[in-house]
Amino acid sequence: MIEHLPYWISMLFLLTVCVAIGAFYYANGRSKKLLILIISWSLLQSLLAYQGFYLDTKAVPPRFALVLLPATILMVYGLLPKQRRLILNKHHLYLGTLLHTVRIPVEITLFYLFVYGMVPELMTFEGRNLDILAGITAPVMCILYFRKQVGNTVMIIWNISCLCLVLFILFSGILSAELPFQQFGFEQPNKAINYFPFVLLPAVVVPLVIYTHLIALIKLSGKNTY
Repeated sequence: MIEHLPYWISMLFLLTVCVAIGAFYYANGRSKKLLILIISWSLLQSLLAYQGFYLDTKAVPPRFALVLLPATILMVYGLLPKQRRLILNKHHLYLGTLLHTVRIPVEITLFYLFVYGMVPELMTFEGRNLDILAGITAPVMCILYFRKQVGNTVMIIWNISCLCLVLFILFSGILSAELPFQQFGFEQPNKAINYFPFVLLPAVVVPLVIYTHLIALIKLSGKNTY
């Protein structure tokens, strides 16, 4: 935990993580195996961060690879034909779209992390991060689509645009962290992701958001809309 940070910021973010996991669970057929996997992964990353494992930013290879690589591998595995079919058959596009509203409290969290010197300004909506727009527009797109006021094409464009937004902030966050390949935020680097609970942003929340966009795009481009 970050000692100088107000308690409510950590609690807000932890609640956001729980909501994201819950929304993902209900949007994808309530798979208990999938839920156990996500919770186990979250607990492992929480434990490592809480014990200060990621605070050694000079380790070679970078310890933060244990956050990024497994999460990436799990996403790729979930997109393989067999796993993808299982998810697509159960995926609820309405709930999947609503999941993206969690990006609003995520952006609020990032803003206050910037205020308390834990992330650079470029990671907030006052900087280069426009990801909050995805969270604000998610319920609107949900209503419009299921009232048939917009079609698949509009939803595809929205998902692609919002996917680009989350990828942009993901790479901005990684490249502004205190890692050997840091490119931004030298005056105020991204330190928060090395601590519990904020390590769960790149470890859990961002992968769930990205995967939800990819599954939605696959489903919207197919024959079945629901």
